Amino acid sequence: MVKDKRLSWQDYFMANAELISKRSTCDRAFVGAVLVKNNRIIATGYNGGVSETANCNEVGHQMEDGHCIRTVHAEMNALIQCAKEGISTNNTEIYVTHFPCINCTKALLQAGIKKITYKASYHPHPFAIELLKAKQVPYVQHDVPEINLGNGLKPITEQKKI
Repeated sequence: MVKDKRLSWQDYFMANAELISKRSTCDRAFVGAVLVKNNRIIATGYNGGVSETANCNEVGHQMEDGHCIRTVHAEMNALIQCAKEGISTNNTEIYVTHFPCINCTKALLQAGIKKITYKASYHPHPFAIELLKAKQVPYVQHDVPEINLGNGLKPITEQKKI
Protein backbone atom coordinates (compact mmCIF):
# COMPACT_ATOMS: atom_id res chain seq x y z
CA MET A 1 0.00 0.00 0.00
CA VAL A 2 1.36 3.42 -1.00
CA LYS A 3 1.47 6.07 1.70
CA ASP A 4 -0.73 9.09 0.94
CA LYS A 5 1.56 12.09 0.48
CA ARG A 6 -1.27 14.59 0.34
CA LEU A 7 -1.62 17.27 3.00
CA SER A 8 -3.97 16.52 5.86
CA TRP A 9 -7.15 18.61 5.83
CA GLN A 10 -5.80 20.61 8.79
CA ASP A 11 -2.50 21.31 7.00
CA TYR A 12 -4.35 22.16 3.77
CA PHE A 13 -6.65 24.72 5.39
CA MET A 14 -3.88 26.24 7.52
CA ALA A 15 -1.62 26.55 4.46
CA ASN A 16 -4.48 28.33 2.68
CA ALA A 17 -4.82 30.76 5.61
CA GLU A 18 -1.09 31.48 5.42
CA LEU A 19 -1.28 32.07 1.66
CA ILE A 20 -4.33 34.33 2.02
CA SER A 21 -2.49 36.38 4.67
CA LYS A 22 -0.12 37.50 1.91
CA ARG A 23 -2.97 39.71 0.58
CA SER A 24 -3.13 41.73 3.83
CA THR A 25 -2.84 45.47 3.31
CA CYS A 26 -1.99 46.34 6.93
CA ASP A 27 1.64 45.52 7.67
CA ARG A 28 1.09 45.52 11.42
CA ALA A 29 -0.15 41.93 11.08
CA PHE A 30 -0.44 39.78 7.98
CA VAL A 31 -3.45 37.68 8.94
CA GLY A 32 -5.38 35.19 6.81
CA ALA A 33 -8.56 33.29 7.67
CA VAL A 34 -10.37 30.37 6.05
CA LEU A 35 -13.93 29.37 6.97
CA VAL A 36 -14.59 25.67 6.43
CA LYS A 37 -17.77 23.60 6.44
CA ASN A 38 -17.66 19.84 5.85
CA ASN A 39 -14.05 20.06 4.61
CA ARG A 40 -14.97 22.70 2.03
CA ILE A 41 -13.79 26.31 2.03
CA ILE A 42 -16.82 28.60 2.16
CA ALA A 43 -15.03 31.95 2.58
CA THR A 44 -11.65 33.54 3.12
CA GLY A 45 -10.51 36.84 4.56
CA TYR A 46 -7.40 38.88 5.24
CA ASN A 47 -6.58 42.08 7.11
CA GLY A 48 -7.47 45.06 4.96
CA GLY A 49 -9.37 48.30 4.73
CA VAL A 50 -13.04 48.68 3.94
CA SER A 51 -13.67 47.86 0.26
CA GLU A 52 -13.05 50.75 -2.12
CA THR A 53 -11.38 52.90 0.56
CA ALA A 54 -7.72 53.62 1.27
CA ASN A 55 -5.61 50.85 2.79
CA CYS A 56 -2.75 51.13 5.28
CA ASN A 57 -0.21 50.23 2.62
CA GLU A 58 -1.43 53.24 0.60
CA VAL A 59 -1.94 55.98 3.22
CA GLY A 60 -0.54 54.64 6.48
CA HIS A 61 -2.09 53.42 9.69
CA GLN A 62 -4.93 55.16 11.49
CA MET A 63 -4.05 54.41 15.10
CA GLU A 64 -6.32 54.63 18.13
CA ASP A 65 -5.48 53.14 21.53
CA GLY A 66 -2.65 51.10 20.00
CA HIS A 67 -4.83 49.58 17.26
CA CYS A 68 -5.16 50.39 13.58
CA ILE A 69 -8.83 51.26 13.11
CA ARG A 70 -8.53 51.40 9.31
CA THR A 71 -8.26 47.60 9.15
CA VAL A 72 -11.06 45.04 9.05
CA HIS A 73 -9.71 41.83 10.59
CA ALA A 74 -9.36 38.68 8.49
CA GLU A 75 -11.92 36.75 10.55
CA MET A 76 -14.49 39.53 10.17
CA ASN A 77 -13.85 39.78 6.43
CA ALA A 78 -14.51 36.03 6.05
CA LEU A 79 -17.73 36.28 8.10
CA ILE A 80 -18.82 39.35 6.11
CA GLN A 81 -18.27 37.50 2.82
CA CYS A 82 -20.63 34.77 4.03
CA ALA A 83 -23.21 37.35 5.13
CA LYS A 84 -23.05 39.12 1.75
CA GLU A 85 -23.52 35.86 -0.13
CA GLY A 86 -26.15 34.35 2.18
CA ILE A 87 -23.91 31.47 3.31
CA SER A 88 -24.57 30.01 6.76
CA THR A 89 -21.60 29.92 9.12
CA ASN A 90 -23.34 27.70 11.67
CA ASN A 91 -21.29 24.61 12.57
CA THR A 92 -18.20 25.77 10.71
CA GLU A 93 -14.51 25.84 11.57
CA ILE A 94 -12.05 28.66 11.07
CA TYR A 95 -8.37 28.37 10.31
CA VAL A 96 -6.52 31.61 11.04
CA THR A 97 -2.88 32.61 11.13
CA HIS A 98 -3.24 34.46 14.47
CA PHE A 99 -5.38 33.77 17.52
CA PRO A 100 -8.52 35.92 17.10
CA CYS A 101 -8.83 39.17 19.07
CA ILE A 102 -11.63 39.46 21.62
CA ASN A 103 -14.04 41.14 19.16
CA CYS A 104 -13.41 38.56 16.45
CA THR A 105 -13.78 35.75 19.00
CA LYS A 106 -17.19 37.09 20.03
CA ALA A 107 -18.29 37.46 16.39
CA LEU A 108 -17.09 33.95 15.55
CA LEU A 109 -19.00 32.48 18.49
CA GLN A 110 -22.16 34.38 17.55
CA ALA A 111 -21.78 33.14 13.96
CA GLY A 112 -21.79 29.50 15.08
CA ILE A 113 -18.11 28.61 14.71
CA LYS A 114 -17.46 25.23 16.35
CA LYS A 115 -13.64 25.12 16.23
CA ILE A 116 -10.77 27.59 15.90
CA THR A 117 -7.41 26.45 14.56
CA TYR A 118 -4.67 29.07 14.65
CA LYS A 119 -0.95 29.32 13.95
CA ALA A 120 0.36 32.12 16.18
CA SER A 121 -0.75 32.79 19.72
CA TYR A 122 -0.84 36.57 19.28
CA HIS A 123 -1.95 38.17 22.58
CA PRO A 124 -4.89 35.85 23.36
CA HIS A 125 -7.31 37.83 25.50
CA PRO A 126 -8.20 36.04 28.77
CA PHE A 127 -11.91 36.77 28.24
CA ALA A 128 -11.74 35.28 24.72
CA ILE A 129 -10.37 32.06 26.26
CA GLU A 130 -13.08 32.17 28.94
CA LEU A 131 -15.81 32.54 26.29
CA LEU A 132 -14.42 29.71 24.17
CA LYS A 133 -14.34 27.42 27.20
CA ALA A 134 -17.85 28.44 28.27
CA LYS A 135 -19.18 27.67 24.76
CA GLN A 136 -17.05 24.48 24.61
CA VAL A 137 -15.45 25.59 21.36
CA PRO A 138 -12.02 24.00 20.93
CA TYR A 139 -9.12 26.24 19.97
CA VAL A 140 -6.08 24.42 18.66
CA GLN A 141 -2.66 25.76 17.75
CA HIS A 142 -1.33 24.26 14.51
CA ASP A 143 1.73 25.34 12.56
CA VAL A 144 1.74 25.80 8.81
CA PRO A 145 3.45 22.97 6.94
CA GLU A 146 6.31 23.92 4.65
CA ILE A 147 5.04 23.79 1.09
CA ASN A 148 7.26 24.02 -1.97
CA LEU A 149 5.51 26.24 -4.49
CA GLY A 150 7.70 25.11 -7.38
CA ASN A 151 9.23 27.28 -10.10
CA GLY A 152 12.13 28.18 -7.80
CA LEU A 153 9.92 30.06 -5.34
CA LYS A 154 10.71 29.79 -1.65
CA PRO A 155 8.47 27.58 0.48
CA ILE A 156 5.30 29.32 1.64
CA THR A 157 6.53 29.56 5.25
CA GLU A 158 9.60 31.49 4.09
CA GLN A 159 7.88 34.09 1.92
CA LYS A 160 8.64 37.67 2.95
CA LYS A 161 5.97 40.05 4.14
CA ILE A 162 4.39 42.15 1.44
